[in-house]
Amino acid sequence: MSHDGRSVIAKFRALYGEEPLLFSAPGRVNLIGEHTDYNEGFVLPMAIERRTWIGGRARPDRRIRVHSLDFAEEGELDLNERGRARRGGWSDYIEGMARALDERCGGLQGADLVIGSEIPIGAGLSSSAALEVGVGFALAQLNDHEIGKEELARIGQWVEHEYVGNLCGIMDQLTVALGRAGHAMLIDCRSLEVRYIPFRIERAAVVICDTGVKHELAGTEYNLRRAECERGVELLRRHLPGVHALRDVGMDEFRRYEARLPEPIRRRCRHVVAENARTLAAAAALERGEVEAFGHLMNLSHDSLRDDYEVSCEELDLMVEIARAHDGVWGARMTGGGFGGSTVVLVRGDAVADFSAYVRAEYERRTGRAARVYLVEASDGVRREAL
Repeated sequence: MSHDGRSVIAKFRALYGEEPLLFSAPGRVNLIGEHTDYNEGFVLPMAIERRTWIGGRARPDRRIRVHSLDFAEEGELDLNERGRARRGGWSDYIEGMARALDERCGGLQGADLVIGSEIPIGAGLSSSAALEVGVGFALAQLNDHEIGKEELARIGQWVEHEYVGNLCGIMDQLTVALGRAGHAMLIDCRSLEVRYIPFRIERAAVVICDTGVKHELAGTEYNLRRAECERGVELLRRHLPGVHALRDVGMDEFRRYEARLPEPIRRRCRHVVAENARTLAAAAALERGEVEAFGHLMNLSHDSLRDDYEVSCEELDLMVEIARAHDGVWGARMTGGGFGGSTVVLVRGDAVADFSAYVRAEYERRTGRAARVYLVEASDGVRREAL
C-alpha cells in the first residue's frame, strides 16, 4: 500500500498530538549505466516523483522513535546506548543514519518520526536510498545542522555497507540527494561530478514496469559481482599498470587483453567496460534528442546485463521481451541491481496508455502475476516540504 505526505501527517498527529515538519526524498530510475557505479564509472539516472515521506519533530532527549506506515511497525533507539547488531530490516537504515550523523555532527538530539512511502519496495527504484537520505536530511534539519547533500549521500552509502551489508556504489544515494526536476543526471562515480541533462525528448515517455519479483541486494550474488570486477582489475593491471578500476579500461584495450581473463570474469569486465561507453553515448544522444539511438543503447545494455553480467532473471527478460514487441517502444532494459525488480522502457508519448494496458495483460497471461506499470517524470531530490 502506498503512503503519501498527507497520510504521514495524519498518523503523526494521531500518535504525537502535534503538527510535524515534513520532508521527502525521491525514488530513482537508472536510464542506463548499470553496475558501473562501484567500478568508478558513469551512470545516467533520474530522480522520480514517487517519494518517501518523513514527518518529524525534535525531542529534548536522545531517543529516536519511529513509526513505519509501510510495515505497520514501530522502532526506538537511544543514541546514548551502544548500537545493536544488524537486524536485517528497515530499522537498520534509520539507526545507521542516526548514529553516523550523531558522530558527524558532534551530538544529535532525538526525534519522533513517522515514515511512509510511495516507492514500491524491492522494485529496483531505490526505496532504501530514499529512506536513508530522507531520514538523514530530516534529522539534520530537526537539529539545525548544516550538512551538504553530497555528504548525506556518502553517509547513506556507508550505512548500506556497514549496517546493511550491501556493497553498493554511490549512484542511488547521490540521485536521491541531488535530483532535479526535468533532468537526467550524468554522474561520474569517481569524481562525483554531476552534469544535469534536460530530458528534451518531448515525444517520449519513461515507463517503469514492475515484475512483482522482489530481490535483496544484500544477497551474495550482488557482492560477488563486485568481487569479480575487482579481480578483473587485478589481472588487467598486469598488462595495463595505470588501471585502478574498470572505468580506466577502454573497449580497444579490453579486446586486446580479454583472452587473458578467465570466465566468468572476462564477461563481467566486458559488460562494465562496454556499459560505460554506452552510458556516455546515451547522454550525448539525450542532449541531441535522438530517441532511436537512446533506445537502441538501452536494448544493448539489457542484453549485456543478461548475458555477460548475469544479473537478470526470467521475469525481467520476459518483461523486456513483451515491451520490445510493442510498436510504440524504442528501448527497454532492466533497471536496478537485478535478480528481480523493474524494467525501464522508453515509450512513444502517444502510446503510453495502450502500452500500459498491453503490458499488464500480456505479463499476467504469461506469468499469472500482476504487473505494476508507472509513468514517471524527473523530480527534485530530497527536500523539506511546505505545509
